[in-house]
Amino acid sequence: MIDVIYPTPDFNMRQQDNKDWLFDSIRKKWVVITPEEWVRQNFIQYLVKSLSYPAACFAVEKSWQVGELHRRTDVVVYKENSPWMLIECKEPKVTLNDQTLQQLLAYKSVIPCSYLVVTNGNLTLGFEINPTGAVLPLSALPPYVK
Repeated sequence: MIDVIYPTPDFNMRQQDNKDWLFDSIRKKWVVITPEEWVRQNFIQYLVKSLSYPAACFAVEKSWQVGELHRRTDVVVYKENSPWMLIECKEPKVTLNDQTLQQLLAYKSVIPCSYLVVTNGNLTLGFEINPTGAVLPLSALPPYVK
């Protein structure tokens, strides 16, 4: 388990059509605030503000196709123009278990990267994929060093 201390949210928000909206500074568009979106936005803000990950290195809700496989990842962190970390966000009521880890590993089979992270906002699990392909648990997220 990884300890995450979220910064105080400072999102640009509005209400429209009886829905709460938040401006996603990565995608540069307004999105409806769902429980999963709230987790995603707060986790990205944590990475940018607390761990100094560059905002320009993120892709949110990226679609991938390899052969006939279609995948959509919640967050991809790039390093040197290649996927470096895949992040799966779940709403807070979702329990992180083997099924959520298997979803992340399925993405990894299509998108090579060094790190896998899954969070529901309350619990965050991280894993490093070492050069032999072994999946090793992390006690902290890696620093983003260029």
